[in-house]
Amino acid sequence: MTTFRIEHDFLGEKEISNDCYYGVQTMRAKENFDITGIPIGSEPLFIKAFGHVKKAAALANRDLGVLDVKKAEAIAYACDRLIAGEFTDQFVSDLIQGGAGTSTNMNANEVIANLGLEYLGHAKGEYQYLHPNNDVNLSQSTNDAYPSAFRIALYLKVASFIEALEELQVAFYNKGKEFDGVLKMGRTQLQDAVPMTLGQEFNAFATALAKDVAHIKVATQSMTEVNMGATAIGTGVNAPEGYAELCVKYLADISQVPVTLAADLIEATYDTSALVQMSGALKQNALKLSKICNDLRLLSSGPRCGISEINLPAMQPGSSIMPGKVNPVIPELMNQTCFYVIGADVTVTMAAEAGQLQLNVMEPVMGMALFTSLQYLTKACNTLKDKCVVGITANAEQSKNMVMQSIGIVTQLNPILGYEECSSIAKEALATGKSIYEIVVVERQLITQMKWDEVYSIDNLIHPKFIAQ
Repeated sequence: MTTFRIEHDFLGEKEISNDCYYGVQTMRAKENFDITGIPIGSEPLFIKAFGHVKKAAALANRDLGVLDVKKAEAIAYACDRLIAGEFTDQFVSDLIQGGAGTSTNMNANEVIANLGLEYLGHAKGEYQYLHPNNDVNLSQSTNDAYPSAFRIALYLKVASFIEALEELQVAFYNKGKEFDGVLKMGRTQLQDAVPMTLGQEFNAFATALAKDVAHIKVATQSMTEVNMGATAIGTGVNAPEGYAELCVKYLADISQVPVTLAADLIEATYDTSALVQMSGALKQNALKLSKICNDLRLLSSGPRCGISEINLPAMQPGSSIMPGKVNPVIPELMNQTCFYVIGADVTVTMAAEAGQLQLNVMEPVMGMALFTSLQYLTKACNTLKDKCVVGITANAEQSKNMVMQSIGIVTQLNPILGYEECSSIAKEALATGKSIYEIVVVERQLITQMKWDEVYSIDNLIHPKFIAQ
């Protein structure tokens, strides 16, 4: 049979199930902010980061003599349980909430307090022995605890995304090596340009993603500056002297994240530019990933009436009415994920701009945007790698035939015949459907067969050298 306890805050009393480690303020948040249906507990790294923050604060307060040693021990015990990944189901506040994250901070304070009370041999809710505000939140405010935990969680979450992105980059690079000898036509503005290899095309995909990995790593470093000790607005009100420095030192040791104390705590308390930088890096990556997937869809178009230079793995029937149709569903999946991330960047941008005076109250929606973007991109990169890229095959003969039938290859003759003559050849080829070879060698006899073979050897088409008459 479920039993209940009565908790109170300055708005009044509420009945709380004794099964719950959270308390009255979390219950109010649960009732007030039923928006996304996504609780903060769905981001376990965020809860783990709160464990790091609250434990560091407790140890610093203990060392400075403002927190009883037994209370600090109980708080540290509770935090270690959170750091180990336990009790995420007790974090029920919605990811989007008013109050600049106060509900999330109090959710952590209440859960830690009640875990600590049990450790000390007391019942949940007996806050006279360990209080969520007076003890767990000692020397803190939501305005430094929340953003510090947020940044640590992002730092940790980005690591998984970078791993997925690097693995995808390697998959493209491996395909580049596999397709190194596959001749194909390069295209600009969707029109035939000059020859290249399919390997060069895929290697360029890999290079683009490698650049993004480096860019995201730079953005990740901006997550390491925190404002612990700022308390309400950056002045450090209610925190003992030396607390900020000591707390951040403990935070770095406990979290194994190289956090440093911001030089200007007032600026750091309202500034969210690091979040904008991270969001921008993710948006840039989303743009590249979407472009790459657009290219994969184009290159695999057909199979008989399109470009059809590559084959994507067939994942499912593509139509409820057209038998035999197979769609590029995995690149389409990535495209849509990227659209979401690009939209989430707009959310972060607007939320960052909406900060006023000494605080930006919009960090919760920035958190949702960044957490979900990282989660979705990580899954999409793994899916693209495993269910598409590694299984791509080349239609080498089709690609080579399209090159040799293309009008674009006349460009190779510019140094020999000149631009005007080559334009005339291209015009005739367009009008008649004849090949460049037929016009140049057979009919106009502008170059010899030997010169043709030199200019249009596979090696020269792939790695062109300057060849004159």
